Amino acid sequence: MKFFGSSIKRLHNYGIVLFITVVIAMVWANSPWKGYYVGLMQTEFAFSVGTFQLSESLLLWINDGLMALFFMQVGLELKREIIGGKLSSPKDAILPIGAAIGGMVLPALIYFMFNNSGEASNGWGIPMATDIAFSLGVLALVGKRLPSTLRVFLITLAIVDDLGGVLVIALFYTSGISQMDLLHGLLFFAALIIGNYAGVRSTWFYAIIGIGGVWLTFFFSGVHPTIAGILTAFAIPGRVKIKETTFLERLDRLHKRFQETKSIKGTLISKTQLEILEDIKTASSEAETPLQKLERTLNPIVGFVILPLFALANAGIHLHGDLLKVLSSPVSLGIGLGLIFGKFIGITAFSRLLVAFKLAKLPENVNWNMIYGIGFLGGIGFTMSLFITELAFTDESLIFTAKVSILFASLTAGVMGALLLYRNRKQLRTVKHKRT
Repeated sequence: MKFFGSSIKRLHNYGIVLFITVVIAMVWANSPWKGYYVGLMQTEFAFSVGTFQLSESLLLWINDGLMALFFMQVGLELKREIIGGKLSSPKDAILPIGAAIGGMVLPALIYFMFNNSGEASNGWGIPMATDIAFSLGVLALVGKRLPSTLRVFLITLAIVDDLGGVLVIALFYTSGISQMDLLHGLLFFAALIIGNYAGVRSTWFYAIIGIGGVWLTFFFSGVHPTIAGILTAFAIPGRVKIKETTFLERLDRLHKRFQETKSIKGTLISKTQLEILEDIKTASSEAETPLQKLERTLNPIVGFVILPLFALANAGIHLHGDLLKVLSSPVSLGIGLGLIFGKFIGITAFSRLLVAFKLAKLPENVNWNMIYGIGFLGGIGFTMSLFITELAFTDESLIFTAKVSILFASLTAGVMGALLLYRNRKQLRTVKHKRT
């Protein structure tokens, strides 16, 4: 429970940093210095080794390069939850998984109702996503007295949602595939799998082959390189080298040896004590899974560096023209109605059906009003929605319309969800007060 609480606190902090970065990007893009913003994002950065050179704009380095680490972190989290977390028990996972599916399918259908032809029809994947950092940040702000099981429900829903987004990108937003480069990428991925089963536990092994092999070949193959992040994550070992009992026995022996060893004068420790401490480090490393170790390392990097950089690069929208006309366009209506009402109806309706048919039950201490609030929070589709926008459209006017709609719809859904949960929290407090 302590680990879960610290995870919620971290996500809350990430959400705050992300929100601040969005505000900075919006102010910068609409200030007299907007030219510097555009120029910075279009600045070319090159990476070269010998005769090989890879040159892309800062925007593409962030979206295609750094975001691969974000998807790797998503993959690590997903694998951990499947192995021994909230997705390991089918009984507990059915409700949030079903809610997530409903929250992906209905928004896509609503979008397609408004946009069923031309380039605009490519954007059906945009309203399918839920931003886990923002949604949990809002829940943390208004839901301090709400049950922890509600947070578990939202986290599980958002994780499944992320997986759905990754599958959508892999299957529908990848084109012009180079079969030879893809084959090379799959061979590198196979090397990671072999390393896993051979007992290789070095994170450097998986980092070098994952980034220098899988990511690079996927980049040139035409398959979006963020998929390389997910594949690499699933290849990283999720098992310990020594069991808990063996670790505790070894630690006990080393502890006794350390106590029995004579120390030297001054502040330094003896050579024997230093060797014992190194043995303790080795034992501790073997008692920890590479998956959890890498996930813990990536969490602050992704939360405090990569996602804010992504927000800075993609949320800097120069607002111009008739915004009412923009927000009433088919693309904007499809995204807005999909995120706000499609997410809400999809999440709550699928949850209702699963409970009605006794395929699942509500989490402990959670009522339907809380699920309704989560249904609206699911409509905060910032990170993944902006990401899919860049893949779905090439027309700058469509990208502008989509981004404006995502920001307005996410803000609306977040406020509606927050108000509903806050009202429910006050009602719960009143009922408890009367009982006492």
